[in-house]
Amino acid sequence: MLYSTTTPEQKRRDLRDALASGRIQQFPGAFNPLSARLIGDKGFDGVYISGAVIAADLGLPDIGLTTLTEVAHRAGQIARMTDLPCIVDADTGFGEPMNVARSVQELENAGLAGCHIEDQFNPKRCGHLDGKNVVDLDTAVKRVRAAADARRDPNFLIMARTDIRGTDTLEAAQERSRALVEAGADAIFPEAMRSLDEFRAIRDAVDVPILANMTEFGKSELFTVEQLQEVGITLVIYPVTLLRSAMGAAERTLDSIRAHGTQEEAVGEMQTRSRLYELVDYEGYNRFDSSVFNFEVPGGVRTGTPASDGPNAEKEQP
Repeated sequence: MLYSTTTPEQKRRDLRDALASGRIQQFPGAFNPLSARLIGDKGFDGVYISGAVIAADLGLPDIGLTTLTEVAHRAGQIARMTDLPCIVDADTGFGEPMNVARSVQELENAGLAGCHIEDQFNPKRCGHLDGKNVVDLDTAVKRVRAAADARRDPNFLIMARTDIRGTDTLEAAQERSRALVEAGADAIFPEAMRSLDEFRAIRDAVDVPILANMTEFGKSELFTVEQLQEVGITLVIYPVTLLRSAMGAAERTLDSIRAHGTQEEAVGEMQTRSRLYELVDYEGYNRFDSSVFNFEVPGGVRTGTPASDGPNAEKEQP
């Protein structure tokens, strides 16, 4: 009922233990708090919160328009809804090194288990688009050092993302990864790797966990968990997958309503009311106060006044 009973401190310890386990961790991207609960219900290891998704949810492109306040607030709403550790995209840290330091502490306060800071210029762009620019090494190092120095919980994960492979050689990405680890990064996120061999090269360059970004329509092939684990990847994210899936389904449903004057053809693909009630734990609230939940869930056994969304409600199956 309500929010996670696992404290942020415990989630951070859990994340550290998981990354040290030798088993690759899968973190799908949540686009809202309910999707984070679904990720946990399906047995995944953690939740990723994408800056691109937060921006898209606000109707904005992923070019650094969102603020620390917006990201910390939305990420906190998502993190408190799941017992899983959540890692959030903190873009470039929202400013100069002092801003980066504040960003880390705000994200700690919001209950996140970790974040990543990247080495692009601000305004930034999606890591799988052409035309990116990265800051010089000194600036990138200062961002990571400020983040590492600012955290109060030593288990809060500071991950450094580098986009330098989009503008320079693989060797340059290896060199920058080593420098970022030396500056205090607990993990490395090499963006837009072009092959498993490139992931392996980063793995060989540093002795910290490595993240692989398996985003659709990007520069990286959508490698399997087994392929990634074979080259030493520790954590894999699917940052925009659920948002794209949900918006694709929403668009098809709207098209169906426009074409047929009813959503009837799309109902079979929808999440049922009973499944939604299960995810939001209506029955848990009933145990707290029976006056809150005093009706029958379709397909359930509870007695009371049947809930109805309209004339077709009785057709729903659990």
